[in-house]
Amino acid sequence: MSQSPLSHLDPSGQARMVDVGGKSETERAAVARGRVIFSDTTLAAVLAGDTKKGDVRAVARLAGIQAAKRTSELIPLCHPISLTHVDVQVEPSESPSGMQVEATVQSFGRTGVEMEALTAVTVACLTVYDMIKGIDRTARITDVRLVAKRGGRSGDIRLE
Repeated sequence: MSQSPLSHLDPSGQARMVDVGGKSETERAAVARGRVIFSDTTLAAVLAGDTKKGDVRAVARLAGIQAAKRTSELIPLCHPISLTHVDVQVEPSESPSGMQVEATVQSFGRTGVEMEALTAVTVACLTVYDMIKGIDRTARITDVRLVAKRGGRSGDIRLE
């Protein structure tokens, strides 16, 4: 069988962890975004601190940071990497009503941090959803995506 263009497949098509031993250590960074959309009434309750589970934004930020650090435990073929910085912002959005989540992750190593940024955003969005689902059953998580990445063999990419 020919060599697959997908780096997580071996020559026989089986999933494998990529060998990054020959890669150079460089500074790497990634930014990801997502949002949780919910009613104006729910947004007002979140901003006023009127939710039963506490400070939605603070808990979601911490959940996102924790998730970035544990990405390799959640995604089977991700390498455990040492992160040098994780920043998760959870900000109100009025159009559409809800919360915008952005994660910036940095490391100095042999593999990128795109999965860590995406995991941080996803778990932060899930946390917002969990904390408001009791007051808004119409909430939905949308638009989780990589926005940019820096470093590594493939260079810099800006998608927005």
